[in-house]
Amino acid sequence: MNGLSDVRLTLHSQELAAGQNNGTRESGMRSAPSSLSRWDRFWCRLRTRKALLALTPDQLKDIGLTRGQALEEGLKPFWRI
Repeated sequence: MNGLSDVRLTLHSQELAAGQNNGTRESGMRSAPSSLSRWDRFWCRLRTRKALLALTPDQLKDIGLTRGQALEEGLKPFWRI
C-alpha cells in the first residue's frame, strides 16, 4: 500500500468508530437522495438492501461490513431508515 491508501484507511476506520460510538450513522450515508419522492426512496432502500444481502464475503470485507451487519441492515423493512 502506498501512503495515501494508508491515510484513507485510517480516516475511514476513525469515521466508522465514531459512528459506532454514537450509535448512529450519518444520515447522508443511510438515505436516498432527498430529490426523490417518498415512494421512490422506499423503492431505493428496498433495492439497495436486497443488493446488500446478495454480496459475497469478499465484497462485504471490501466495504468494511460483517455478514451480521449486512443481515441487520438488509433485513430491515423498506420503510425503516
